[in-house]
Amino acid sequence: MKQTWRWFGPRDLVSIDDICQAGAEGVVSALHHIPSGAVWSPAEIAKRQAEIATMKDGAPSGLKWDVVESLPVSEAIKKQEGPWRDHIDAYKQSLRNLAAAGIDIVCYNFMPVLDWTRTHLNWRLPNGATCMRFDLTDFVAFDRYILARSGASEGYDAALLAQAEERFAKMDEDRRAQLTRTVAFGLPGSVEQLTLDDLRGLLASYAGIHAEKLRQHLIDFLAEVVPVAREVGIRMCCHPDDPPFELLGLPRIMSTEDDYRRIVEAVDLPENGITLCSGSLGVRAENDLPGMMKRLGHRVHFIHLRNTLRESEGLPCSFHEAEHLGGDTNMVDLIEAILAEETKRKAAGRADCNIPFRPDHGQDILDDLNRQGQPGYPAIGRLKGLAELRGIMTALIARPQNKAAE
Repeated sequence: MKQTWRWFGPRDLVSIDDICQAGAEGVVSALHHIPSGAVWSPAEIAKRQAEIATMKDGAPSGLKWDVVESLPVSEAIKKQEGPWRDHIDAYKQSLRNLAAAGIDIVCYNFMPVLDWTRTHLNWRLPNGATCMRFDLTDFVAFDRYILARSGASEGYDAALLAQAEERFAKMDEDRRAQLTRTVAFGLPGSVEQLTLDDLRGLLASYAGIHAEKLRQHLIDFLAEVVPVAREVGIRMCCHPDDPPFELLGLPRIMSTEDDYRRIVEAVDLPENGITLCSGSLGVRAENDLPGMMKRLGHRVHFIHLRNTLRESEGLPCSFHEAEHLGGDTNMVDLIEAILAEETKRKAAGRADCNIPFRPDHGQDILDDLNRQGQPGYPAIGRLKGLAELRGIMTALIARPQNKAAE
């Protein structure tokens, strides 16, 4: 398992020097300043590679850009409207340019309108740390009373609607404004921020797109770009929905193991793969992460290791970002399954037998609380998570040797 770290570029408060000191072996990054649908030029790619390769004092970092996260899929492609074919052509060219620069893994998602969605970016835990949280009651209050979405009452039961009404009535203007900004936060690292009118317009544009239609659009997209990825030597991997259930009436099509199976079988090329995110998928109790790794691991090209803790039953539900070893996913079993897949790949002679992962999201602890960094991506909280994950890896790798010695 190759230990990588997400970096949002020169504006990131976590520096390349910090990443080196954390002991990461590679970097996950993207060109967030380039809008969806535009080509990533060789010059911009080379610039980001040079930034990753250099520490503050000009010394070489020893790091390289291993994984792109994300090369965004435009709303036009998802809806197959407007300049969507031009955007697909631009996507293909970006893949060619990335491959020419030596980058061979590209993560993306197919979530309509919103990327990951939360109601709190710094929810306080009993020990004083903070984390990101999705509070279902707050979200329903936003949906019904702030966004005032048509049909918002239809997808929730009467008890939840009553709780949301009471919650909204108790919110002051600051909390309402904060909730609006948080829900519309957008893509991590992006400079774009949606207004309520923007959000309403985007939701209206998906009015005629149900889940099966969106899934077919994803298959159409992959049928176009995966052959190019295969030609140039890039492995593509789709990130799951976050959270993995319907929001704001929008379809969700990458939330379960069956969703992934349908997509990899529809475009059955090895380069059409999976970003296994234990935090996103782990919100659904039905998702067996170790089992999914065992059954679909041959198509897993990139891994996010984080944990979430469900606060309510059923779907949708409330949850928060837990410590890496403290949530609903059994991280020991999952890492054991990952290591077993790597062993299979090595025996088969696969060049990708060292699967990159990153410690995803983290709780803000210690000096993180003063840094005001990218929500979900604190320096110390992720370092703590990486250390814990590294400990599991070390113990599991050593275990067969210990047994043999006995």
